[in-house]
Amino acid sequence: MPKAKGKTRRQKFGYNVNRKRLNQNARWKAGPRIECSHIRHAWDQTKSVRQNLTEMGLAMDPNRAMEVDVEERPKEVVRKPYVLNDLEAEASLPEKKGNTLSRDLIDYFRYMVENHGENYQSLTVSIVSPSISHEVMGPDAMILVF
Repeated sequence: MPKAKGKTRRQKFGYNVNRKRLNQNARWKAGPRIECSHIRHAWDQTKSVRQNLTEMGLAMDPNRAMEVDVEERPKEVVRKPYVLNDLEAEASLPEKKGNTLSRDLIDYFRYMVENHGENYQSLTVSIVSPSISHEVMGPDAMILVF
């Protein structure tokens, strides 16, 4: 289909626009980046942050979450309790330790300590080269500096 003829406006760069404020407003309008997958999937874009969190049973304001004074407040209905259940289940999982040696190394060092005890010189020699004898290497080569 042919294009309608007429004047097309040339694209001009807006020099008088504050780019920092423009980017901040765009980031603010885009909304928060929610890292927790359970909350992200239950999030409703049409509702406010407070409404979303109260539906999930979470607190926006920690002062309102814990009752300091004995005022009778109406209980808010939790419409999405599965979010709370998923978060509690994820929090109750044991924490994985990341900085450990491999199982092979642990077994090897345990074997070396059982054989050599606290004789560190013989332990280091057998770690470096188990096939070379002490006589070939000499007494100076037996000491290693870590």
